[in-house]
This record gives sequence, structure tokens and C-alpha cells, in this order.
Amino acid sequence: MVREENNRAEVIIAGIGGQGVLVAGLILAEAGLTEYRHIVWTPSYATRVRGGPCECTVILSHEEIYSPLLSKSAVAILASPLYLKPFENRVRPRGLILVESSGLVDEVGREDIKLKAIPAQEIALSLGSKLASNMVLLGAYLALTKALSPESIEKKLHERFRDKEAILSLNQQAFRAGIKFIA
Repeated sequence: MVREENNRAEVIIAGIGGQGVLVAGLILAEAGLTEYRHIVWTPSYATRVRGGPCECTVILSHEEIYSPLLSKSAVAILASPLYLKPFENRVRPRGLILVESSGLVDEVGREDIKLKAIPAQEIALSLGSKLASNMVLLGAYLALTKALSPESIEKKLHERFRDKEAILSLNQQAFRAGIKFIA
């Protein structure tokens, strides 16, 4: 569903500044280096650090990537349900939208895409901080798409947070909880 001819995976990750959208995308992209030849991570954000809209696109490919821009993607991960309507049309037919379920009131107006609501903030809060909801969503994404092995993300989390044991532990637990939620 997500990989095109088993050579490519692509995702748009969007939310509000401070939700870890860019970090989740960067971790996915960096982890992808172990399994793909070509990687693109393209961040886009408002001038405000927290509270403004932000998004990134990640393309993982075994073949050359001719453009870093995605007008439509196979998958969208939405850390805020406020972005469901604006991003619905940026997902290709037979695509997937993963969305934070807290505060979700809208429904997808298309029948050719799958919507999966994830209580990422609730899961992350139960582990100690809702700031780890980005890792819950990332775990759910990988459980559904198999775009990368979970071990690749675990390794990247360890590299990134090795000097911050509490943050490393929280993010690992949140990532695993996202996988478990889907399983």
C-alpha cells in the first residue's frame, strides 16, 4: 500500500510546532539510511517555534529521487486532528492517514483512503509525557507500512538520545507502544 514497487516509501508528517513533527521526520529519514540508498527530508515551518503549523516530507527510495517535493503522498501522519481536512487531498488514492484521535471531530470525505485514528497523546501521557506522542505515531506508521524495520528507528533513537537516558527511555517506550497499538 505504501511502498511503490517495494522501492520507495513516502510520508508527509504535519502538526503544530512543538509536537515533534520535524524530529519524527528526521529520525525516520536518518534511520532510513540503513535500508535505502536515497533519502529526502524536507521540513517546512512557520517563524514561530511553538504553536505554528509545521510539516515535513520524507522520501525513502532505492532509486534516485528526482524531486524532494511531494504534492501528494502515499501516507500522511497528522499529529493534530486540525489538519485532517487540509491534508486529506494531499494523500493519493489507496493511501493512508494516521491522525491523533484526541479532539478528532472530522471524518475523511474520501472513500479511496484509509483513516487510522491513534490515541497518541493519551498513550504518551500514560508513559510520562505527551511530548512523546510523535514517537507513538511513528511506531504506528511503521507497524502499518513496514517502511523500515523497528530496529532501525531504535538504533537512531539510541544514537540521538544516548546522553539523555530519561528522554531515550520515554521515546523508546512510546515508539514501541505505537507498534503495539497497531499489532
